[in-house]
Amino acid sequence: MNPCPCGYYGDPNHECSCSQNQISNYLNKVSRPILDRIDIHVEVSPVKLDELTTEEKCETSKDIKKRVELARKIQKERFKKENITTNSQMTTRQIRKYCKLNDKMNLIIQMAFEKYKFSARSFDKILKIARTIADLDGQKDIEDKHLMEAIRYRTVDQKYWG
Repeated sequence: MNPCPCGYYGDPNHECSCSQNQISNYLNKVSRPILDRIDIHVEVSPVKLDELTTEEKCETSKDIKKRVELARKIQKERFKKENITTNSQMTTRQIRKYCKLNDKMNLIIQMAFEKYKFSARSFDKILKIARTIADLDGQKDIEDKHLMEAIRYRTVDQKYWG
């Protein structure tokens, strides 16, 4: 969704023409409980010309497809005795079984939970997303970087709904 009716709130390249009241009314059309049901929140910033014209090598769609196929294969193998096929289908019991966190990661998630006032639903979604990120990275275990990336996907809305 756009951040406001005109679409430019927070855009460094354009001036927003909306009043604070218009922005608040617009953002309040989506309730926190609805946002909480969306797994990943990502802010997409405007693309700069130099990013479009760079010669820097980027990951190709073909390479991304291979990583996704490998992650799906990993998940299918992991859940062959579970009656599910993907991380998104995990129950709370399965999350505890397949999303093990070490002491440092438990501290990270605790601090994030307190700072961002995550719900229990958000907590489980973060763990599922971290498990998926680890799978895409080809890692057997969730690492700190996977958990922190998953947390970032749940905090973008803080900028607008705080």
